[in-house]
Amino acid sequence: MADSEFLTTRQAALRLGFSLGTVQNMVESGALEAWKTSGGHRRIPVASIEKLLARRRNLTPGTQDSGAPLDILIAEDDPTLQLLYQLTMESWDLPIKLRIVGNGFEGLLQVGQQVPDILIADLMMPGMDGFEMIRNLRANPNLARMDIIVVSAIEREEIAKKGLPSDVTVMGKPIPFHEIKGFLLGRVAARQRPL
Repeated sequence: MADSEFLTTRQAALRLGFSLGTVQNMVESGALEAWKTSGGHRRIPVASIEKLLARRRNLTPGTQDSGAPLDILIAEDDPTLQLLYQLTMESWDLPIKLRIVGNGFEGLLQVGQQVPDILIADLMMPGMDGFEMIRNLRANPNLARMDIIVVSAIEREEIAKKGLPSDVTVMGKPIPFHEIKGFLLGRVAARQRPL
């Protein structure tokens, strides 16, 4: 296969408008296809990047023009972390609208009222946890355009055992705000590109 059919993680990050760490996490979580060279370097098929870009373009709702803020729903039960999300993300001066809920059931209710562009969810929450909430959401094909990011202290192996849909991006705690900001910048840039 020709080298032009594959990108390095850095090239993929540039093309997607994400941070390098976000692309690495997407590869590790299976959201982006990739393979490793004998030297341990990741190679991502261009087709996988194009598929993600097409999904982002085609599934962004037409009712939201490029000037509309990104609607972000955060499902996190810890009040301190809720405040940290709010203060940090509002300081970024990005066109975002934040909604914060304390468990998976409230998350489902919020999505039912208004589908967010991005859901950022903890996995361990009282009542309905993040695993159950995400499985319910991904069972609905009308919600396929919603990006889901999991931010959890649970080990990746444990998360893999319990199973999450393959298109969910998994990040560890403490909250990786740099990577989340890179992801949001990518979404904002995608909105502003002509179709």
